[in-house]
Amino acid sequence: MQANLLVFDVGSTYTKLTAFQLEQGNLAFAGRSQAPTTIHDIETGILAARQILEQDGMAVTGNAKVFSTSSAAGGLRMVALGYMPRVTAKAAKEVAMSAGARVLEIVSHEDPPEYRLQVLQEIKPDIVLLAGGTDGGDRESMLENAGIIVRAKIKAVIIIAGNKEAQSQVAAIFSKHDVPYIRVPNVMPTIHELKVRPAREAIHEQFIKQITLAKGLNKLLDIVSNKKVMPTPGAVLLGAELLAKGTFQEDGVGDVLIIDIGGATTDIHSVLPDLEKLSIEEKGLIVNNEKQPSYRTVEGNLGLRVSATGIVETLGPLGVLAKIGYNSEELAEQLVAYSEFLEKNPEHIAQSPLEKKFDLALASSAIEVALKRHAGYIAQDFNPVMGIAPGTPVGRDLRRVSYVIAVGGIFTHGTREDKQFILAEAFKNPGISLLPLEPQFIIDEQYLLYALGALGSQYADSCSKFAKKYFQIKPKGE
Repeated sequence: MQANLLVFDVGSTYTKLTAFQLEQGNLAFAGRSQAPTTIHDIETGILAARQILEQDGMAVTGNAKVFSTSSAAGGLRMVALGYMPRVTAKAAKEVAMSAGARVLEIVSHEDPPEYRLQVLQEIKPDIVLLAGGTDGGDRESMLENAGIIVRAKIKAVIIIAGNKEAQSQVAAIFSKHDVPYIRVPNVMPTIHELKVRPAREAIHEQFIKQITLAKGLNKLLDIVSNKKVMPTPGAVLLGAELLAKGTFQEDGVGDVLIIDIGGATTDIHSVLPDLEKLSIEEKGLIVNNEKQPSYRTVEGNLGLRVSATGIVETLGPLGVLAKIGYNSEELAEQLVAYSEFLEKNPEHIAQSPLEKKFDLALASSAIEVALKRHAGYIAQDFNPVMGIAPGTPVGRDLRRVSYVIAVGGIFTHGTREDKQFILAEAFKNPGISLLPLEPQFIIDEQYLLYALGALGSQYADSCSKFAKKYFQIKPKGE
């Protein structure tokens, strides 16, 4: 088979390459390869991955189009400044969801000005999301925060995304003090709606600029056909949306849940298309992320290598060992030592049977915690202020989700038995969490979801059609 579409994923450790053949609107998987990422000169790793693919017998056409995602530069460090803490948090998380940003701190008008200044100076963010006030609402908080940003003297790009009536004054303050900024429409023009795409696209542009600062990474933009490099988590989410929502020509399959576990983080994506149909009354007085059709959470302290100790600290060593049926203080000490070793040696591949068992326990533990943080829960107590009674579902309700797709290295390279074990253990004890009641586990064996997301902007129908066939899922209603 010949390949005429190539999709790279440049990670911190490995550069993956997925090849497709697109002919008359039909997409077919052609092959995949990977090579160590060469940060000193990104092109070396890219050429190595392509050479490995061709050595395996793959022919690449001369006019093949090239696309790429990347997580090699890490996420942009982001701080959000706003007026109301709960609203700012929702908007910031929604904006950062697929734009290649990590929200490190959220501060509001309730925090003392000196505290806000301290946060900016200590974190030294790459980007600041300056929100605050609905259109026609509060103006003072944005103006005050603009002054604090100037005082902080940080080297960050400011995304002005608050009350449109205050934006020109804020922009004037930044211009006077040579603070770089980008103006976008208000992320929350009314209390009932979030409009985050312009802010997300602005952050995405900053992500591309950042990765070009690293030596050699600028060559990515010379190689790709569309002159864009998409953040890898954003590509995974877009691939999930194509599968769940479909396109004008292709029906979607309905609700899907994506588990993406890596060495540094565990990401959970859920796409619930029916939430697009909610009325303003059903969304509630203030829109929240839990009722957005697409939602992503990132657990930065739950990873199988760089963040392995975070898993052990969260559940305790005995809690992790319980996943594999062990209960021993001696083994607990060995698990702690192993997790500490992994953080210092993230490229390590489990060698002994015990290390492999530890990896299974760490993976199922990380996924369980991440799922329960992503999903809502059944209230256990009265909350008269919020109008919540015991037994009331609170937060994101995933109980009707049928399809759970697992993505990540441990699901690409592990045995079928190990993959099913990890997922079964992670979902074994839902407790009060609103997790899928009858999940159907699907493994992204070839790690294609990111590639479908990267290709989706140009070949949406073909990617949607291919995804349903690849994951063996029929459209909703069939």
